[in-house]
Amino acid sequence: MGTRKRDQLKRAGSYPLRVRKGDQVVVIAGKDRGKRGRVLRVEPARERVYVEGLNMQKRHLRPQPMPESQRQVLGGVIEREGPIHVSNVMLADPKDGRPTRVGVQRQGGSRVRVARRSGQSID
Repeated sequence: MGTRKRDQLKRAGSYPLRVRKGDQVVVIAGKDRGKRGRVLRVEPARERVYVEGLNMQKRHLRPQPMPESQRQVLGGVIEREGPIHVSNVMLADPKDGRPTRVGVQRQGGSRVRVARRSGQSID
């Protein structure tokens, strides 16, 4: 895929990411460098991923009353995962757990993600 086509897809918000929900990833840059975790959510339009237990951010919540007095949502300071740019994470190789680039091969008419380091199938 040429650079011009890639830039058009990025602007349109449909650029395909090689990281998917549930993948094990290693952070390669930023404050959580070297840590690993499972991808909780992927936002292709923003090119961001949310990794379990990494890039934790504090949110201040006001208590919210619930209708029918079922339960009141407690307020306070909660911690939740923040977004990490997809360029700052690499997929963990299923063979040895080290960071690897991802390739795509066709097998039987379907696309299969492959770890470049070991050649092992990811899907």
